[in-house]
Amino acid sequence: MTDPALDALPSRVRAAVRRRWAQAEPGPLEPLPGGISSLTYAATLGATGEGDRRVVVKVAPPGLEPVHNRDVLRQARVIAAVHGTPGVLVPEVLVTDDGSPPFFVMEFVPGEAYEPKWDVSSGPPSPEVVAARARAAARMLARLQAVEPGAVGIEDAALTLAEEVGRWAALFATAGDDLRANETELRDALASRPPAPWPARILHGDYRLGNIQFAGDSPAAIIDWEIWAVGDPRLDVAWLLAFADPVQQRVAHRDALNQAAADAMPSAADLLAEYMDAAGLAEPPRDLDWFLAFSYYKLGAAMSVLCKRNRRLPEPDPGLELAAQTLPPMLALGLELLS
Repeated sequence: MTDPALDALPSRVRAAVRRRWAQAEPGPLEPLPGGISSLTYAATLGATGEGDRRVVVKVAPPGLEPVHNRDVLRQARVIAAVHGTPGVLVPEVLVTDDGSPPFFVMEFVPGEAYEPKWDVSSGPPSPEVVAARARAAARMLARLQAVEPGAVGIEDAALTLAEEVGRWAALFATAGDDLRANETELRDALASRPPAPWPARILHGDYRLGNIQFAGDSPAAIIDWEIWAVGDPRLDVAWLLAFADPVQQRVAHRDALNQAAADAMPSAADLLAEYMDAAGLAEPPRDLDWFLAFSYYKLGAAMSVLCKRNRRLPEPDPGLELAAQTLPPMLALGLELLS
């Protein structure tokens, strides 16, 4: 660590955990991969009276205001709120610290997060495991959405669908004309016909297999709550369904095992059926095509900004360049859904 704020982090973590366990002694902070909006470390806590336990420390980036997706304490708040909900698995938040930069400590949940249609791995899950994971994810989403936000202390104002379109349109506008394709046409189509809202629920914002830790074929924890919000529950439903066929791609070629894993991803119709069964719905959610089209728009906005940054690197990631090339057909599918 070279940043003064990060140099002080180990001692701050030690002081924070001792507010819960007087004799706790954290081991070295080990950087964990992944995550764009915050810094993530793993450590081992000793002397807690419960044996050594692995923990994760999430820290807001030093020197930047901890707002929006960098607001780690906001993430801790929603994780703590839904922890213990039957059928909804998240890590336990152990301690928080509102110093500069803020951080929180949560339990380390071992497992594997793998997005079948996007990722490649040296040891991908089997087709049977992929299918079981996807169905379990759909059912867990229904259980999360059974929770009324106020019942668990989440009083945040619900985002309207117009606000959702607006926030991702603002992000898309920063990508540059060469990375926006026909996004304005899809944006205008979405904005002109927003469906009537459903009762607001807690939204993960990026609910998919790649953001769930699995132990074998069983979910262990929903992770990466950086963009959570309160809003229309169909937003998260459609997002999960969109990853059954994301159209936009990040991998040009997969080996046989990774291709078999990708091919095993259940269809959107199958995932929807699992969700409906767990949610006790006799009919599919209304206006789902609008929400699927919006999911493609939102994914395009997020990936276009990453592609813009990627093109500035000395050695750009070819996977992100492939994402840029496959953006137009994804947006076109969104327009087709609305038409």
